Amino acid sequence: MTTDQRIDNVPDGRLLEGRRNWWFLGPGGVARLGGHHLAPDGTLRSETRTRLRDSGMYTPPAVRFYSLTVLTSTHCNLGCGYCFQNTAQDREGGSRPPRIARTRLTSETITSILDFTGRRMADAGLERLRILLFGGEPLLNPRGCLELLERAAGIGMDSAWMISNATLLTPALARRLADLGLDSVQVTFDGDRADHDRIRIVRADGGGTFETIVRNIVRASEASPLRWTLRVNVSGENIHGVDALIERLAAGLDPERCTLYFARVGDVGIGYANALLHTGELAERFIRWHRRALELGFTVNRPRAPRPCATCGHADGRYGAVVSADGTLASCWETAGKPDWEVGDVTGGYRPGTDTRDRWIACEDLYRHGEDARTLARFRDRVDAALLDRLHETGCLAS
Repeated sequence: MTTDQRIDNVPDGRLLEGRRNWWFLGPGGVARLGGHHLAPDGTLRSETRTRLRDSGMYTPPAVRFYSLTVLTSTHCNLGCGYCFQNTAQDREGGSRPPRIARTRLTSETITSILDFTGRRMADAGLERLRILLFGGEPLLNPRGCLELLERAAGIGMDSAWMISNATLLTPALARRLADLGLDSVQVTFDGDRADHDRIRIVRADGGGTFETIVRNIVRASEASPLRWTLRVNVSGENIHGVDALIERLAAGLDPERCTLYFARVGDVGIGYANALLHTGELAERFIRWHRRALELGFTVNRPRAPRPCATCGHADGRYGAVVSADGTLASCWETAGKPDWEVGDVTGGYRPGTDTRDRWIACEDLYRHGEDARTLARFRDRVDAALLDRLHETGCLAS
């Protein structure tokens, strides 16, 4: 049976072939199956589907909190060529690609955002709020980050996270953010040190950032209980250094406080070129990286069935919102702050669906991989099946 058949024959879930068993990934969780659970044509037997449904595997978890993303600054101090907030490549090949317009979150806009959020939470019947501090680089406006978290406590915020390049994160700031409810930070590495310092560069002078980022994570960890998600971008420019990067991160950071994941860098139509395809030995590399990360004590996110993003997966913004620093609404991170992609603002709310239909995009809708969906699905299935096998072997799947 091929991956193509599995995709077609498992509605509302994924069926993956492991080394010794099958894995079913549904909206409600993961189930380990044997060959006897499948019909001769490779589909799930009707009694298997019934048992999975009765055990909740087809039932998505209830939405527990409203997901609010706020860009505290649309400016960034780095000049990464692939950033989806660029509007083109740097014509001179340097570190200053043109970006979306620069705006900065103010106290007045925070008031409007929280008023809007309170109304949306009431409409959705949700009392808990989770905030993502986003940018640009959010720490170019630390005052805005701190004020937003402090004031959001009054409308039910009980947790928050941040996506940051960490070059501006000091121990004192980390401690203050954590005291106000920030629990984790996502930081990106673009390969091992030498590759990273060619790709993830300071906008002002093109300088490298690897040692600064690692040092700041170490110091922030000493000063606060923050946890870290380390995203490793994978491209043709850095793929050969990823194995060494994993070892270096394990030696320099505390793996027990870090989740590690790997993502191929794509292009959102700004001219960034990554010829690396989801074919050949790329799946084996991802499998090897996951195994080594687990051996070194990192957390690796378990695979799951596709589910709508709380923020952009509902066309009416039912369970979340993305707000730029000036109060305009976007459907997704990838279009925040971009001209002609607004879907409303926090004062007037969302525009009618007839006006925003062509502007409402979900996660990765704009990315161009140069490959068809079946190729991407085969890659994902192969990597995820191997990861589930490993998590099961090490007893991590049940945790």
